[in-house]
Amino acid sequence: MTIISDDNNEINEKKHPKERSEDIKSEEISYDSFFEANIRPKHFDEYIGQSALKSTLKISIEAAKKRELPLDHILFYGPPGLGKTTLASVIAEEMGTNIKITSAPALERPRDIIGILMALKAGDILFIDEIHRLNKISEEILYPAMEDFVLDMTTGKAQTLKSIRIPLPKFTLVGATTKAGSLSGPLRDRFGIIHRLEFYTDDELTQVVKRTAGILDIKIDEQGAMAIAKRSRGTPRIANRLIKRVRDYAIVKSDGIIDEKTANKSLDILQIDRYGLDNTDRSLLSLIADKYNGGPVGIETLATALGEDSKTIEDVYEPYLVQKGFLQRTPRGRKLTPYACKCFNLKNIDLQQQLF
Repeated sequence: MTIISDDNNEINEKKHPKERSEDIKSEEISYDSFFEANIRPKHFDEYIGQSALKSTLKISIEAAKKRELPLDHILFYGPPGLGKTTLASVIAEEMGTNIKITSAPALERPRDIIGILMALKAGDILFIDEIHRLNKISEEILYPAMEDFVLDMTTGKAQTLKSIRIPLPKFTLVGATTKAGSLSGPLRDRFGIIHRLEFYTDDELTQVVKRTAGILDIKIDEQGAMAIAKRSRGTPRIANRLIKRVRDYAIVKSDGIIDEKTANKSLDILQIDRYGLDNTDRSLLSLIADKYNGGPVGIETLATALGEDSKTIEDVYEPYLVQKGFLQRTPRGRKLTPYACKCFNLKNIDLQQQLF
């Protein structure tokens, strides 16, 4: 807790309202940064879930240490919020090296990626999020950097044009993407370790919620943690977001203690149902049921009807709906499954049609 002296309060009172507002925003940003910094696991022992992946990475890290060489380049793919960035940080910690974190959209010009590569030291980890969004020039610069640890550059013009090769320290590139299929073949083939991150089980998310509650000094019982886990869409990021909202409700309505009843009541108010679906999810399913007799219906049609971007539907909403068995992707479009009709009592749908 930050203690502000009376002198500071007096100074704040004299500030212009806009300046005080900016101070409040800075405090909020600082709190969010503190939360993010403390919530992320630092070692594999603290990292919950992805057991098979952790076992594989531990072996690779131990072997790299014994060879006294950097790890092979690693590609993580899977839905957002499953811990790809956190895993990269854990790997750096376990390897005892530094990590540079960036994202593909930030590497617009050749000099952006060249500057980062030139600043790396031996053994460093370069983490590029959304690596499927790298532009062609940046991607081609990465090819020799990943394969031979060199930068191929040209200087001069016309008759004076020269090609030079600059050596780079041996480093590990960790790429993360939600769309592995959007990566070009040459880039994907340069990764020595490729792993998909899976959605979390309810039991794993319960552990995540309890760990986060401990860091935030929140009182929560096993049933309360499980209630939050069941509505977290199999995603730790969502679980960590929900526990903060449930905490607020518990402080006001239940003496700050989160039990099953408190968790369910607060999540009902947030309109997150027992399957983890929010209003947009339910609107999507209802639209297919009511307007298109269960589907199939094209993604662009759905996006227009919902007022959402088609990419948002594909990347944010569909993966979980498909994983839960509520939605099918077919060559003709999206359609509801018999399971969805059963769960949501959609009796007006022709279930026989859904089987084909």
